Amino acid sequence: MHLATTAPLISYYDYIIIGGGTAGCPLAATLSQTSSVLLLERGGSPFNNPNTTHLSAFGSALSDLSPKSPSQRFVSEDGVINARARVLGGGSSINAGFYSRAGSEYIENAGWDAKLVNESYRWVERMVAFHPPLRQWQSAIRNSLVEIGIRPYNGYTLDHLYGTKVGGTIFDRYGRRHSSADLLSYANPLGLTVYLHAPVERILFATQGRRPRANGVMYTDANGMSHWAYLRRGAKNEVIVCSGSLGSPQLLMLSGLGPKEHLEAHNISVVLDKPLVGQGMSDNPMNAVFIPSPRPVEVSLIQVVGITHNGSYIEGASGTLFTCFQIGQLSTVPPKQRTEEALNRAIEAMRFLPRRAFLGGFILEKIMNPLSRGYLELRSTNPNDNPSVTFNYFKDNGDLEKCVEGVKIIERLIQARSFSSFRYNHLPIRTLLNMTANSPVNLLPKHVNASRSLLQFCKDTVMTIWHYHGGCQVDKVVDRDYKVIGVDGLRVIDGSTFDHSPGTNPQATVMMLGRYMGVKMLSERL
Repeated sequence: MHLATTAPLISYYDYIIIGGGTAGCPLAATLSQTSSVLLLERGGSPFNNPNTTHLSAFGSALSDLSPKSPSQRFVSEDGVINARARVLGGGSSINAGFYSRAGSEYIENAGWDAKLVNESYRWVERMVAFHPPLRQWQSAIRNSLVEIGIRPYNGYTLDHLYGTKVGGTIFDRYGRRHSSADLLSYANPLGLTVYLHAPVERILFATQGRRPRANGVMYTDANGMSHWAYLRRGAKNEVIVCSGSLGSPQLLMLSGLGPKEHLEAHNISVVLDKPLVGQGMSDNPMNAVFIPSPRPVEVSLIQVVGITHNGSYIEGASGTLFTCFQIGQLSTVPPKQRTEEALNRAIEAMRFLPRRAFLGGFILEKIMNPLSRGYLELRSTNPNDNPSVTFNYFKDNGDLEKCVEGVKIIERLIQARSFSSFRYNHLPIRTLLNMTANSPVNLLPKHVNASRSLLQFCKDTVMTIWHYHGGCQVDKVVDRDYKVIGVDGLRVIDGSTFDHSPGTNPQATVMMLGRYMGVKMLSERL
């Protein structure tokens, strides 16, 4: 890894990958075996940052609002606080670590080669997937899910199976994180150049022919100096965007690929009118119930999941660390109160609550395959600024119904005998719902009926679990080979191409996709 300040002003490569994230790292490692690859990451290294390297620091990165933070906070137009990665390894360097594959139906619908998919998953898993140690809280979640009928119990497995299971984790037995950046150790060091703090300003195009062709990028370093990287001559050489569901559609627009009127409003020269860039944005809504515990609980992130037939996933996390993070980071605020000052005051206030306020954990439900869709637009022409994004949580009533069913499952889980040692018997379910709805997890106007109406509870307490996707979807912006439709020499390979988030948690499949497409592209080249 090198700082972009050390890069030459002009350089040439077979492949230029924009974004050293969850997909970009395995893609770069794979393509470097036979080709020269430039990997440009707008953030820094995860390896020397204590906020990203260990389980015990989870949440610290997400609460770090400094310009060099590995996490960049944004607030959607819906009023939900969210985060995007700004570090090598992308979301896998700051997330909760749960590792689980996509289901066979998802793989089939994507049109992927099942054999190569399995080989690619295994390639990833040899480096980053581990069996988590289950302690009291997570064991109680597992046993309670089985007790209330989320069956069968599938034990420890990385596969996506209905019922209750223990999934994998990217934290090893010492609590050390292994992100997609670790996959760069597979790379041919002679074939790969990695520059950090190298945000790409725009993709460059040759437009003399009938179709525009990507032929390079312009990026800047930490001193504000511009650099140009170009593709070497060759029909198989390409620019590949792996900047995530916010960064990829944003960069396409900044480069002149997007809705014509929107680009012209920002004085961006239109290379190709592509009205579907930035459309189809979706985020899996998450709602949680805080359970105060009469006994100490371990610090645990997601390890157990109930995959239901009701349209939701049930998971749990516990301990001071997760709760502080939850209150500080997963808040929702009304549009008129969405100021940095208001959010920072709320986060700071949490630090002075007594420790007993954090003794316990969350049980959460996440909607599978939400039908509600939104859109992304530019706020400015600065690639370091967050774009404007609207997810339209619960716009489709079907999503709201799934949430209600998920909360009902949480209620049953809390009342299960297997969970009895972690709840106060004198606190009824409605009191727990009221505690969550009225707690400082958000600044929304409170509704007195939130605990009586689960519909209102879902709306009032909606949060994110960072599994947002869309903006450059297959068959709309890219084809089935992830090539940008109407443009030569340009692909998008990341979660922005998904219609739905794969499996319970997407990181395994995004890493797999980077490896999978790298193998396919090498095959095409040969």
